Amino acid sequence: MGAFHAYDIRGVYNKDFNKEDVYKIGFFLPELLKSNKVLIGRDVRESSPEIREYLVKGITDAGADVYDLGTVTTPMVYFATGKYEFTASAQITASHNPREYNGLKISGENALPVGYDTGLSTLEAWIKEREIVPVAAKGTEHFLDVKEEYVAFLLKYKKDISGLNVGIDVSNGMAGVVIKDILGEASHNLHYIFDQPDGTFPNHEANPLVPENIRDLQKLVKDKACDVGVIFDGDGDRVMFTDQNGSFISPDLMIALMGHYFMQERGLKGNVLQDIRSSKAVGEYLEPMGAKVHTWRVGRAFAAHKLREIDGVFGGELAGHYYFREFFYSDSGLMAALIILGVLAEMKKEGKQVSDVISAIVKYENSGEINFRIEKKQEAMDVVRDYFSEREEVLVSLDFDGYRVEFADWWFNIRPSNTEPYLRFLAEARSVELLESKISKVKELLQPFQ
Repeated sequence: MGAFHAYDIRGVYNKDFNKEDVYKIGFFLPELLKSNKVLIGRDVRESSPEIREYLVKGITDAGADVYDLGTVTTPMVYFATGKYEFTASAQITASHNPREYNGLKISGENALPVGYDTGLSTLEAWIKEREIVPVAAKGTEHFLDVKEEYVAFLLKYKKDISGLNVGIDVSNGMAGVVIKDILGEASHNLHYIFDQPDGTFPNHEANPLVPENIRDLQKLVKDKACDVGVIFDGDGDRVMFTDQNGSFISPDLMIALMGHYFMQERGLKGNVLQDIRSSKAVGEYLEPMGAKVHTWRVGRAFAAHKLREIDGVFGGELAGHYYFREFFYSDSGLMAALIILGVLAEMKKEGKQVSDVISAIVKYENSGEINFRIEKKQEAMDVVRDYFSEREEVLVSLDFDGYRVEFADWWFNIRPSNTEPYLRFLAEARSVELLESKISKVKELLQPFQ
């Protein structure tokens, strides 16, 4: 079974894993998380009902009770896990992956993620090695509805955005379950597309990081003369934005923008988390507001734990995840959207367009992630790091999740893919010319490894 990864269990259903595997996962999950009750939810993918059936059978055969939220966003599972003090939960979803994929996002006490290093490796070993003996006293099924409470929680972050013209692409994902309860029905200033959850994803795949998947939103923004475009992924834990011209905004920059709400409006000075790929401009923008920016590894399995460890106010990632202390240190696309739209609505009152707001943050030319197909990842990363470190003064050097090395006028991150034979490279520099020269040299250095 090739579905166990650093952050979750995920793959092509009936190829990378099947219902028998799901049954075993369910059976061993209560023991792994030392819980006699497990909270579950699911998305609307075609395989989700079958996965739910076998997950429940496994959990109850182990003697634990199941509390089923039904079809919900992934953040709704985090919310219910934290609020009702579950010590084990699982959302059936493959997030942004194509329709043939599915998987499980598993959380423990306080809605903290269970990654490969914090339990999934043990679960994988048990599934392969241990015998299953169903208990005589089987667990029972219960149904739990938290929609009303979840909506009420999020509405605390809603501002008056009636003056903001917003285009919203729900990607036929799970955000459609609650988005209109929170933002409101379609109106003169709210324009929705693909707002009905549909696990076949008939309009486009639910991955907003792929340029072709935001084209419909870009057209909507232009057709409706929107101030901003908003797009959610498949399970509702990520959100991304375009400006009034339909230009995609790098999600890490929105970490900086949220400082206006948390640091300036609410006065919550303190720690903020970014991932190792985040623009240097994020910290430079936030620090004058009273934030201390920490850099950490990519992925919820690492970010949520780190944010709790540093008691961070909030944090975010280049992939469009945003984490909040007030949301059990977990990520919520809708919570992030409410906060960001509120900030943008206030800035519009000052006569600022979204592109103006973003240009005030951006200070560097950014390469975006560049992928290199390489088998000898560590050796290749070392060559790149050593070449530049020996020739320029190093200001910052981080060695988790690959390497991030900062110099006076530029920096780079080079990191291995967890699941594919790729190295991912990203750099920023103070000029296009400098950036291009560094990328050219990196390509030259990596050529012998390809």
